[in-house]
Amino acid sequence: MPSRHLDPTEHCCQELAVDTPRLPRRRFLAWLVAAGLWGWQALARTGSAQTRRRVRLGFCGQLLCVVPYEVARYHGYFAEQGLDVELVYFRGGAAAMQALVAGAVDYAATSFDVALGAYARGARIVRFFTTGRLPLFALVTAPGQADRIRRLEDLAGRTVGVSGLGNADHVLALYLVRRAGVDPQRVRFAVLGPNLFEALRVGHVDAGMVQEPALSLLSRSGGRVLANLMDLKQADRFLGGPYEFMGVAVRRDEWQAREAEMRALARALTRALRLIHYGTPRLVVQALPPELVAGGDRELFEAVLARHRRSLYPQSGRIDLAAARRVADLQAQAGVLSRPVDPAELVSNAIVEGL
Repeated sequence: MPSRHLDPTEHCCQELAVDTPRLPRRRFLAWLVAAGLWGWQALARTGSAQTRRRVRLGFCGQLLCVVPYEVARYHGYFAEQGLDVELVYFRGGAAAMQALVAGAVDYAATSFDVALGAYARGARIVRFFTTGRLPLFALVTAPGQADRIRRLEDLAGRTVGVSGLGNADHVLALYLVRRAGVDPQRVRFAVLGPNLFEALRVGHVDAGMVQEPALSLLSRSGGRVLANLMDLKQADRFLGGPYEFMGVAVRRDEWQAREAEMRALARALTRALRLIHYGTPRLVVQALPPELVAGGDRELFEAVLARHRRSLYPQSGRIDLAAARRVADLQAQAGVLSRPVDPAELVSNAIVEGL
């Protein structure tokens, strides 16, 4: 969803052409110099765009997932590396991964559980860069249940909303209730799809696994947060540390042919991750297409980003193997992998280490 950037030559020349006869000679000469510079810059941009290598990167459209990729696109970090990157949005990470395996895109950025599942089913892929080190979920009560459900243990006999059985949020919810000593058979899981905010808000379910900005909106409405896995301290408490989430995979057979291109992608995304950490939230959020910001409430998303960015996003793309193994362990416990997978077979830090 590339946003349109106005060409400064077009905009300024249209304004100045009307006023040219009335310009004093000195100002007119200054304008000619500026117009010439703008023209050369426009030609340089056109020429460099023609020589950039075009790649297609597919991923799901979850808001916090896409931030590093849209930042790298909007601020020109991909272009600086000689890449013309088309960001292809899919309805979920599984669809993006299927597109990669089928050859419809060059790279897929998905949650690690999606990559694990694909690899277990025989997909020849390698994960070479990470852009997210925590799952984008929190377990929160409906506002009307906040006084009755105060701890994870209180979920016994209750209904918990998830996007789908076997999805990342369901696997994490199963783990959390088991960890609290609750038999998962005593918890009813309601499949509500990705947009379970309204069902939770009005009390159709007792609790649910939500993302942002639903978490912030439910908290404002009186919902109780039982576990916020988007917070690094709470992730340490509940999961034992970081939990590999969003990252980029390539087809294994194309590693050698794409190695230089992968390094260029990695350099651009590293710059984006550092801007997310050290830039202002407004500078980051302005990179996002308006269609992605829920309800058009950019101030809300700036607050969300300010709260979570240093927990969610690493400063480099190096994959933490221990964090990847936490995902594999939970997937195995939930019985959603078709076969056991050692994450060391799937991930490689060779690209990041070579930067």
